[in-house]
Amino acid sequence: MNRQYHLFDAQGKVLGRLATEIAKILSGRDKIDYVPHIDGGDFVIVINADKIRVTGNKLEGKIYHKYSGYPGGISSISLKDLLVKDAGKVIQNAVYGMLPKNKLRDKMMLRLTAVAGENHGCKTTINIIH
Repeated sequence: MNRQYHLFDAQGKVLGRLATEIAKILSGRDKIDYVPHIDGGDFVIVINADKIRVTGNKLEGKIYHKYSGYPGGISSISLKDLLVKDAGKVIQNAVYGMLPKNKLRDKMMLRLTAVAGENHGCKTTINIIH
């Protein structure tokens, strides 16, 4: 299995539409030899994650929740605050929800790297730019 690297520039792109393209590449659905039970996707690197665009009132209205399991252990953060704190996490959350809900999802997510600036830190050559 020959995995390629795909580079996405998120500047000005709509979050959901970008996430669907990334999920398609991570799961391998863009390849002709795709089968659902084999993890045959490629690596994806996303740059400029802090310059992502959202439609509607999602910047103030979309809330991300996480729960520790303890009473009173819920913490919430808005999309606007999460973009400032960790912009890569916004793209990772969107892609995570679009991948298939099976044992392969965590392995697919390991091949996704999203960074806020231009420098992604990958030392290998990246063949495909979207």
